[in-house]
Amino acid sequence: MMIYVYGSVIPEATWKEIMNVNKEGTYIGIVVPNAFELKPLLQSPSFVPHHKFPNLDFAGKRFRIGELKKKRVVVVMSGLSMLNSGLSTQLLLTLFNVEGVLHYGIAGNLNPNLQIGDVTIPKYWAHTGLWNWQRFGDGPNDELALEVNGDYSRKYGYLKFSNYNNYTKDSNYSKPVRNLLNNVWYQAEEIFPVNGVPEVRQHAFWVPVHKKYYQIAKQLKNVKLSGCVNTTTCLPRNPSVVRVKKGITANVFVDNQAYREFLNSKFGATPVDMETAAVALVCFQQRIPFIAIRALSDLAGGGSALSNEAALFTSLASQNAFDVLLSFISLLKINS
Repeated sequence: MMIYVYGSVIPEATWKEIMNVNKEGTYIGIVVPNAFELKPLLQSPSFVPHHKFPNLDFAGKRFRIGELKKKRVVVVMSGLSMLNSGLSTQLLLTLFNVEGVLHYGIAGNLNPNLQIGDVTIPKYWAHTGLWNWQRFGDGPNDELALEVNGDYSRKYGYLKFSNYNNYTKDSNYSKPVRNLLNNVWYQAEEIFPVNGVPEVRQHAFWVPVHKKYYQIAKQLKNVKLSGCVNTTTCLPRNPSVVRVKKGITANVFVDNQAYREFLNSKFGATPVDMETAAVALVCFQQRIPFIAIRALSDLAGGGSALSNEAALFTSLASQNAFDVLLSFISLLKINS
């Protein structure tokens, strides 16, 4: 018997393993972006690999099966970017009997009122890398290309590049000039929910996390987090867990103060990363409960005493994110 999933053949022996794993009941899926974020989980005594099927390798992914805080879990490292995280999440949901998805990792910080090491849990996530780049000469009152078909809209606002022109004292540049890059308009994703009509699209920009999961996260505010990388490198205060309203994702590493300030003022977002919205969109379409936990590793673009210290604080932020995930999963009641 030949079984195909997304163009890859599942060997019969592997398929039998998957079936045996799924017979044991439902699982919590955990999607982790990178190896350094996965490391705290693998080193935790709270994670116990499955006695018979600890790993399952398929389509370039390794699915780790076991228990975390005595809850059945399947863990997958996605890799960087929207494509990898979305594909990994869909494979996870296709192969295993998953009742909810948890996503954790580090993120850039758009909110200068928070600091490195703080752990954020947003209520909504958006993908801010889908644009309609407006023709030079057109403005906010002009219809976008293909807007009339419902493909694009002006609902979620735009970035005007001329607001960021670099003027000099030269008299030739003393007057405002139009920027040839003009405007980019942020667009919602097209989605096709499993309970919808096939090939009839819907649109989603702000994707909510699961309501029950977000309520549970309210109990995490007193989780003790690490504030020191070593005996000589510590943060100004102990990090904290904060439920925030919005987080955003795009295939862009944001290390620019101007764009950070724009994203924060325009969307009211706090964490910015390169994976979460893809996980959220897949779960939203598949109607699977989802929540994301992101620890801040740097102030995007710098501008504070700590500036952009992602390289220095990556391990601390990764550990803090995992510690909050551990506390969260201990509060979950999963089905049989």
